Amino acid sequence: MSTTTTPPAGTTAPTGARPSGITARDLATSAATRRSRSTRIKLWIGSICTLVVFLPIVLAQVLPLADPNAQDLSQRRLAPLVAGHLFGTDQLGRDLLSRVLHGGQVSLTIGVLAVVVSGAIGIILGAAAGFYGKWVDIIISRVLEAQMSLPLLMMLLLVVALFGPSIPVITFVIAIAQWPEVARLTRSLVLVEREKPYVSAARILGLHKIQILIRHVIPNVFKQASLVVLLLLAQAVLLESALSFLGAGPQRPFATWGRIISDGQDYVTTSWWMVTLPGLMIALLVIGVNLLGDGLRDRKPRAKRTKGATR
Repeated sequence: MSTTTTPPAGTTAPTGARPSGITARDLATSAATRRSRSTRIKLWIGSICTLVVFLPIVLAQVLPLADPNAQDLSQRRLAPLVAGHLFGTDQLGRDLLSRVLHGGQVSLTIGVLAVVVSGAIGIILGAAAGFYGKWVDIIISRVLEAQMSLPLLMMLLLVVALFGPSIPVITFVIAIAQWPEVARLTRSLVLVEREKPYVSAARILGLHKIQILIRHVIPNVFKQASLVVLLLLAQAVLLESALSFLGAGPQRPFATWGRIISDGQDYVTTSWWMVTLPGLMIALLVIGVNLLGDGLRDRKPRAKRTKGATR
């Protein structure tokens, strides 16, 4: 009865040894390779779509653009690429590209501030509910479930009608509407983290619960929670655009994407660019942010090199 021996490390296999059944083609078509390739594609497409929208909006103040509020009735409803207007003009002769970029500044400012506030509230309350448990978890969870059961858009319209459609009010309203999603994920992550050995070791060393939560637990869950906050940016922009479209957004002279689309809806059959181009900017931003968030979530961390590793 013969036995097959494995050659020691660092030596080559015998000439008559059977080759591996896994070929380069098998590796190229494996599920792990496909997932890795899909993640890279998401990151590239998401980054490109986000930058195409984000960079012109950030640079709108330095670009040679017309005044977004300057009216010229002799040039109203010009088609794109006519008379030096890249996106055409609206029903009052205002340059549509300038209005879209300056309006994007307002929409993105509200969206970014809203997700920062909602992320801070959600991470703090979700971490407290998951770490302390008992009555803290019960109160926060019931408030979270009660808010998520309410119709989102109706709640936003009600609050804006009560306090007025100003930028701080709209930002705060969107933040309050989004914090439950961050809190739910953070709570589930902290429930896992609090059972790990390093938390028990910190308690044995005499650290206070607040110190353990702030210095150790929250930093370990912050990366995953921040990805949800990134995905909520697209939702915040959509909510602000919906409010502006319904007339509950920032009032004039602010030109937001939703208000631009609302102003052009009466001319959609004759001047398609007044609705299509602002809507395309919203679509590109939402697609880019979602793909970027999905790619960052699916990307595996690279293994760190250890000192003194053999080559």
